Amino acid sequence: MIGKRQRPQIAWGCTEHARVIRKAVLDKIKALFSDQLAAGKAIAGHHETDQLQLAAVALLVEAAQMDNDFGEEERHKIVELVQRRFELNKAESEELLQAASKKVDQSIEIFSFTRVLDDGFSEDERVELMEMLWEVAYADGTLHDYEANLMRRLAGLLHVTDRDSGEARKRVISRLGLGA
Repeated sequence: MIGKRQRPQIAWGCTEHARVIRKAVLDKIKALFSDQLAAGKAIAGHHETDQLQLAAVALLVEAAQMDNDFGEEERHKIVELVQRRFELNKAESEELLQAASKKVDQSIEIFSFTRVLDDGFSEDERVELMEMLWEVAYADGTLHDYEANLMRRLAGLLHVTDRDSGEARKRVISRLGLGA
């Protein structure tokens, strides 16, 4: 006779089967969680990369819009830079440019973009980004006062020294054949 507090599987001699079933269920649950955890890490890594790219392109868009003339030269230059820097094809680069433009239009400040990049990029990558920004600023052949001001602010927010930013600027001027 089974008492109220006694578990039926013990009285019926099923203890070994209960352990096997319990272990199988726990193994399945562990496998499910480890698969989800691995997928989550992969997505998080991809998401982080996407956020860095989006923030970088958003700053390029900001630089292009600073003189109130976001023309074809600047758009072309941004797509070219994004293709080269992030190893994307033209369609992916244009899609990223579109997303970044939308993000810039919705944003009232640039600090959130620079914070993402300052945290996610190495010092050399931030200097490379400054060079990209200078290329966009000079894409139309001239540097507007507002663009120059933005470049000084961005260098500070990205923790790029004035010297490194100036050298990046000189490389761009030389590459573009401008005398400034």
